[in-house]
Amino acid sequence: MITTVEAINSLKPNAEWVLRGDELEWLDAVQTEPTQAEIDAEVIRLQAEYDSQEYARSRALEYPSIGDQLDMIYHNGDGGATFQAAIKAVKDKYPKE
Repeated sequence: MITTVEAINSLKPNAEWVLRGDELEWLDAVQTEPTQAEIDAEVIRLQAEYDSQEYARSRALEYPSIGDQLDMIYHNGDGGATFQAAIKAVKDKYPKE
């Protein structure tokens, strides 16, 4: 779940501010304070971006380690076919949408 803090940091990088509960105190003299509507929209945008990458996070957990991948390529003597099959199985299980 994307937070207000993440949204503010995305909208106003390096700005100075404090969030106490739901109350935002803007301390930055250079950047303007974002509106609540801007913050809410950024939370929605960032959440959609995060959700769209679920397949990539799932794949990363199931791919063989780099060492295992290199062993598949080197030791199986099949031109990398075993390695490619292992990677393809994970990609097929978590397709890019």
